[in-house]
Amino acid sequence: MAKTFPKVKDVFDELDKFRDFCRFEGKVFDEKDLYKDSSPVWIAYQKHQGWLRAKARNSNRKSNTRRT
Repeated sequence: MAKTFPKVKDVFDELDKFRDFCRFEGKVFDEKDLYKDSSPVWIAYQKHQGWLRAKARNSNRKSNTRRT
């Protein structure tokens, strides 16, 4: 039965990340906004997560992109 539900630990980890985002960005934290696609705070959190992934992906590239 436990295999059909998402891992509880993953949900709480995501909730902690969402809470930290709201705390550091000055957004209003509400637990019911977690995974709610119509919530502006959740949309901002998803955009922030995408930005962090892009930042990590681009950190491996060369910093000198000028043409010679």
